[in-house]
Amino acid sequence: MTFVLNEEQVLIKDTAHNFFADQAPVSALRALRDEGDEQGYSPTLWRDMAELGFAGILVAEEHGGSGLGYLPMGLVLEESGRTLAATPLLATAVIGAAALQLAGSAEQQSELLPSLAGGETLLALAHEEGPHHAPRFVATRAGAVNGGFRISGEKSFVLDGHIADQLIVVARTAGEPSDYEGLTLFLVPAHAAGVTRTRTMMVDSRNAARIAFDDVHVGPEAVLGEVGGGARLLDDLLDRARIALSAEMLGSVLEAFERSVEYLKVREQFGVPIGSFQALKHRAALMFNEIELSKSIVLEGLSALDVGRDDVALLASCAKAKLCDAFELVSSEAVQLHGGIGMTDEEEIGFFLKRARVAQRAFGDAAFHRDRFARLQEF
Repeated sequence: MTFVLNEEQVLIKDTAHNFFADQAPVSALRALRDEGDEQGYSPTLWRDMAELGFAGILVAEEHGGSGLGYLPMGLVLEESGRTLAATPLLATAVIGAAALQLAGSAEQQSELLPSLAGGETLLALAHEEGPHHAPRFVATRAGAVNGGFRISGEKSFVLDGHIADQLIVVARTAGEPSDYEGLTLFLVPAHAAGVTRTRTMMVDSRNAARIAFDDVHVGPEAVLGEVGGGARLLDDLLDRARIALSAEMLGSVLEAFERSVEYLKVREQFGVPIGSFQALKHRAALMFNEIELSKSIVLEGLSALDVGRDDVALLASCAKAKLCDAFELVSSEAVQLHGGIGMTDEEEIGFFLKRARVAQRAFGDAAFHRDRFARLQEF
């Protein structure tokens, strides 16, 4: 594949870059944190993003979107990562849109996709149930009753779960908690009787929630895809989420690196810029090499999604593992290269380190994905 963006893609990237730089700088995230904002994001910013078409990039034109695909979405996510913008882009415009596009009925799509693309409806994937990413472990139950289902269980680390209008709930309709088969995905209104949401205050000042389901009743029309056939759908959704999150992480890595290089040029010791010191040049060169490799694997993963290649799962794990490593390296080095000021809250570089630690663990950390890559290769 080519790693050169075409004219349309460059325009999307430039538009996103200017938008996030002007409307959602890192100082906006700081303000949300300091003010203790209950929602943890700006609805006005999200509406503006929807007006620019960001929310509907993956939504087909017939449902009010542009249907541009995953590469353009990845470019927008990359630019949002540069400013650590707290938005529902990943949870709603990627995971939510993908779930409806892949498995939604005609009624579900016509009801939700236009409002999703318009920035009016927010979705969140409620899947995780423990402290570590374990996609095969689902203890939440959905028992058949009166032609519908009753869902009971608890979910943790639900990205944007406290602000979502609809929850994509992964529940077990058959089998034991660790079985691969027997999973079903449901669309559950977030304000349905029996749903209790508790916002989680994350170290990176971003949004997540713990959600409890106490005999939540849904009808058969709430099923996404087929009853008992949700495992493969979940795999597809998680791989899309992993590649998309890797694109966002890439943007953060680039920004942290560029800020560090600029600091090396202006900070002086012994009458010369510290960037002239050989040891610091070597550290910067190592980061540069890791970033170039990261760019390649993210673009490869996004492109693979757009053409429907059969190695998406491999690329998703490869991309997430690589970006976990790169983000940890660059965010840690960035703080160290900034010296004492880098350890203070006044300096924004620390926000990137905090974001790195949370993003690394979302949808599986580097160790998880190395193991998964090996298993997919039958090692």
